[in-house]
Amino acid sequence: MATQKVQYSQLFLRLALSVTMLSAVADRFGFWGKNSAWGNWENFEKYTKHLTFFLPESLGIFSAYTATFFEILFPLMLILGFKTKIAAYGTGFLLLTFALSMTIALGVKAPLDYSVWIGSAAAFLLASQQHYNYSIDTLTKKN
Repeated sequence: MATQKVQYSQLFLRLALSVTMLSAVADRFGFWGKNSAWGNWENFEKYTKHLTFFLPESLGIFSAYTATFFEILFPLMLILGFKTKIAAYGTGFLLLTFALSMTIALGVKAPLDYSVWIGSAAAFLLASQQHYNYSIDTLTKKN
């Protein structure tokens, strides 16, 4: 049954996007130890300032906090299936912003190496779905 295949693929996509983003948040708080990109908040702030070199420094720091907030909020919404379409669009635009900033600041290779473009495209594909099984959205949907 085609719809059943879509249900599981869609759930897998929601979980994959969520776990990937939450892993990045865990990294900036030092939860990954030696196997990390940043390892601590200070390094993440430096990295964010580098990516947002075109903004005033205070906005660069603000963007680190803002990105982290949304990198926690959207994955939790996707895992629960709560306002899934909004969370998927938010994830897509957040990752698109990262991809563009990485491309401008670091060159074309960096966002390709971290699959940021693919993550953004996947989130937009998820947002285009009409129905989200295994979700709070489905449980609360009025007939």
